[in-house]
Amino acid sequence: MDTVDLDRLRRWENAGGTWRLERRRGDTLMISLRRCDGGEEVDRLESAEAALIQYVEAAAADNP
Repeated sequence: MDTVDLDRLRRWENAGGTWRLERRRGDTLMISLRRCDGGEEVDRLESAEAALIQYVEAAAADNP
């Protein structure tokens, strides 16, 4: 299973960064990668990777 995008998001989290799901269109997510204080956007990640979608959905379920 290809997890390049999930690995990128996890590295971001492990470095203290935060993220926010900006939109979902079909099977594609747009994620805003933010500074560790939850402030300004630093980058964006757009992906249709199944492992990333599952991870984001699980995170949303844990934080309703």
